[in-house]
Amino acid sequence: MSFFYFPEMGDSDLKRKFFSDGFLVIEDFFNDEEVTELKKAGLELTQNALSESKKTVFNTINLEQNKETYFLESSDKISYFFEEGALGENGELLVDVSKSLNKVAHALHWLHPIFRQATFHPKVKQLSSEIGLVEPRVVQSMYIYKNPGLGSEVISHQDATYLYTEPQQIYGFWFPLEDATIENGCLWFIPGSHKSGVHRRYIRNPDKSSNELLINDKPTPHYPASAFRAVPVKKGACVLIHGQVVHRSEHNRSDKSRHAYTFHIHDAHQSQWSPDNWLQIDNEFPLLYAN
Repeated sequence: MSFFYFPEMGDSDLKRKFFSDGFLVIEDFFNDEEVTELKKAGLELTQNALSESKKTVFNTINLEQNKETYFLESSDKISYFFEEGALGENGELLVDVSKSLNKVAHALHWLHPIFRQATFHPKVKQLSSEIGLVEPRVVQSMYIYKNPGLGSEVISHQDATYLYTEPQQIYGFWFPLEDATIENGCLWFIPGSHKSGVHRRYIRNPDKSSNELLINDKPTPHYPASAFRAVPVKKGACVLIHGQVVHRSEHNRSDKSRHAYTFHIHDAHQSQWSPDNWLQIDNEFPLLYAN
């Protein structure tokens, strides 16, 4: 299969823009057929959520997942994480299962054929090469639902907080499968914020006696609201995200969902994966990018 060349990424001005801003939007990355196939696969995953005996809530504010081995051990599995407002006190569903999930994660890129195909798409490989990755490794993947009314806020953060390498070599590939608008929770960025280092780390708790399995090493940084820029994008685009750029998304208060598929890559040739990261991969489950 031949590579697809990105003339716009070959343009020095666009490359400079990415490394200057910390993010870049590439329109029409996936075609309508590919987007439809990915979204259909994401909707089919919701039907498997009913069989989950453990219903774990994922929330970037309350951080209930900090105490969950289900979250900690999800790196080599397809795991299901629910919205807080979708579950009752006893774990019963309060909404239709198709609207109940926050995300399905973290090994879709290896264990699901549709998401594997998208992750290892020739365009992704070429784009990885264009930004200078020598030995790219996919470390985790997520299908994010952001359902109407329930889709929760994602707080201001850097991806390198959660996926840390030394030196920093983390890049996110984010694909909206529906138009991402200000109303339904598009991404917001602080342009240039990736130049200020990694502000805090989310790590495995060194205190093995604590019921908090994961902790932050520093308090939550304050980022002024005025510094953020909204980045609405059409379905099928690729939003390339530098691991240190500060970004967030707001609660979906609209009547439309905002499905997206995303994964992260680090360069194994130029950086070392931190043993403190929450996400650790068993040696039998490779991080290496498929050829």
